[in-house]
Amino acid sequence: MKLLLKLMFVGTAYAGWQAQDDSRSPKPSLQRILTAAFSECFGEPMRVTGCSRTDAGVHALGYCAAVEPEGPHDPEDWLRIPVGKVHRAMARFLPDDIALAGEASVPDSFHPRYSAVGKTYVYRMTDTVWRDPFEAGGAWRLPKPLLSDGVDRMKEAAARIPGTRDFTAFMAAGSKIADARRTVTSLSVERREHVILLTVSADGFLYHMVRIIAGTLADCAYGAMEPEDVSAALEARDRSAAGRTAPACGLYLASVDYGYPVPWLCL
Repeated sequence: MKLLLKLMFVGTAYAGWQAQDDSRSPKPSLQRILTAAFSECFGEPMRVTGCSRTDAGVHALGYCAAVEPEGPHDPEDWLRIPVGKVHRAMARFLPDDIALAGEASVPDSFHPRYSAVGKTYVYRMTDTVWRDPFEAGGAWRLPKPLLSDGVDRMKEAAARIPGTRDFTAFMAAGSKIADARRTVTSLSVERREHVILLTVSADGFLYHMVRIIAGTLADCAYGAMEPEDVSAALEARDRSAAGRTAPACGLYLASVDYGYPVPWLCL
């Protein structure tokens, strides 16, 4: 048995998920922080495996990670805390910007990344004239308010993206991924007062894919690109034909789909 976690975190203080040599970044990785916290709580070395890598500064509403002892252990009898109450034991070992929002037991064969069949991301941007201190580090502050038809232009451009196709145009230049074919099942754009929300679901995402989609839609909103340019970029499979890469601060991993409802507990 493994313990599957649903994590919420503010990624501002971290160098992304993946554990790495501390000398490479002045910020710690989320994986390293969680591994140390679980090892201290359980009194033995623990292994924490995440559902995906995230860039520095990216946040999560429903990141999934699996926990199990690092060394030899009884797979059915290592967890001495009832599932649903681990978050209580872990509370004093975690910083305030990381929380356990759900727990579930899964079989040893389960892998939080390779068992996933899809993910949903949310991207937040704000277009206020003033600087909203409550959105600092949590949304991309656009350079100026959108025009009256800006969100409509974003929606028109967004409608051209869903489907199964090669998304090379929306992959970071220099990426070593050989197969850029993905299926985007949905992409919506919504304004909520001064916040514009993009919600995108797919069977998988390329490096910087959501951030490039967000940047491209923003370029369409301002008239730097036309909505039909999105179709042309997809057809060309050329990164330079798409728009800018939006900053990491507006990106949130919202949920992971495993093909069935996970019986999350948080008691």
